[in-house]
Amino acid sequence: MTMVQPEITIAPLTPERWPDFETLMGPKGGCGGCWCMLWRLRKRDYDAMQGDANRDAIHAVVKAGPPPGLLAYDDKRAVGWISIAPRDAFPRLETSRVMQLVDDRPVWSVSCFLIAKTHRGRGVAVDLLDAACRFAGQHGATVVEGYPVAPLKTPYPDTYAWTGFETVFLRAGFQEVARRSETRPIMRRSL
Repeated sequence: MTMVQPEITIAPLTPERWPDFETLMGPKGGCGGCWCMLWRLRKRDYDAMQGDANRDAIHAVVKAGPPPGLLAYDDKRAVGWISIAPRDAFPRLETSRVMQLVDDRPVWSVSCFLIAKTHRGRGVAVDLLDAACRFAGQHGATVVEGYPVAPLKTPYPDTYAWTGFETVFLRAGFQEVARRSETRPIMRRSL
């Protein structure tokens, strides 16, 4: 485990840590039964798999390895999640007009965050993003890319910011490389 803050440690989601991930996702599986499968499936497949089928699918990904992301712990309780993998692990990104490829550089993508309500606003997302970049670099990545939301002047509900907020990416050293939507920049950090 990597120490980030005195009370926060970050570790890859391995089969042994599955119960921690399941607890963090809660009975609804994150946002609406997603279980962090939204970007890993084509739309028609995702629509058919809400809830338990998505839980089973991400569990299979975890069991097969490599780890599909990282968990943040406060003591022994999982309080945060970030999904990180090579971009081709997320086929739904390919069909998004807003998140299409920027260029032909191979990138690893950050597709999802989930921070426990008790730990939002405490820097856990930035710590997870930094750790995800280190993790990707250890596995050969040279660029990490994310697709955060950049809310306009109106407040944006945390629950629906599963791709992260632009400010988190800026604090973690990412730079905007494209913007095809007013509220959705594509941001990168070179490793």
